[in-house]
Amino acid sequence: MGNPIAHSRSPFIHKMFAGQTGQLMDYQAMLVDPTQFKQVLINLPSHGVRGANITLPFKEEAYKHATTTGQAATLAGAANTLSFSDNGEIRADNTDGKGLVQDLTHNLNIPISASRVLLVGAGGGARGVLGPLLDQGPEQLVIANRTEERAQQLALAFVKLGPVQFRSFDALKGMQFDLIINATSAGLSGLRAPLPDGIVSPSGACYDMIYGPGAEPFLNWAAQQGVNNRADGTGMLVEQAAESFTIWRGTRPDTRPVINALKRQT
Repeated sequence: MGNPIAHSRSPFIHKMFAGQTGQLMDYQAMLVDPTQFKQVLINLPSHGVRGANITLPFKEEAYKHATTTGQAATLAGAANTLSFSDNGEIRADNTDGKGLVQDLTHNLNIPISASRVLLVGAGGGARGVLGPLLDQGPEQLVIANRTEERAQQLALAFVKLGPVQFRSFDALKGMQFDLIINATSAGLSGLRAPLPDGIVSPSGACYDMIYGPGAEPFLNWAAQQGVNNRADGTGMLVEQAAESFTIWRGTRPDTRPVINALKRQT
């Protein structure tokens, strides 16, 4: 469920998961009018729907309409995964952070533990991944945002979980990071955050949580900075989907062939 939704690769991903695991399921992309989200959500179980993934701009609203919430969704104040029970219960989970960490550490071999991490953006995308990132034990995690006040609010909300700080973009000058994660949607409009030059360590990595053309502005900047280890969010997309699939179906699919299939399509 999202708006826009035509670009979504999730139906392809879950069809592959179902084929792998022998699950009989129908997964479709649903364009939702923002003024109708609550009503559409409430009506889903009557149409036989057992679960839903939620994308922009509905993650925070989905969380508010849930009757029970998992720990990650509670921390994020946002949900990307909903489950519907026979008794009318709506459970909210957030698998974005798990998906990001799995892609970084397992698929890409990019360490988070003891690393200096910069998280760009302070919206729902950043909020959804902060907890799992801090669980990995970074040496430092800095949130940078166009509106410094939003970065400050987010840092204060998570400061009990680890060494999280906030900065304006200008205040990043002179700092260096081992890993920069773009959690903004600016790339979808062909834009990127105004990051200063020289903030990536010589062996550092840059990762955009968006996949496809929307990741190009940030990753092109990373290439100009001499960063060889660059990746978009294709792996995160598949890994967070696998976590959702596991919640709904009780079995975890193999993500590697799905990631490879998606990359062949781009």
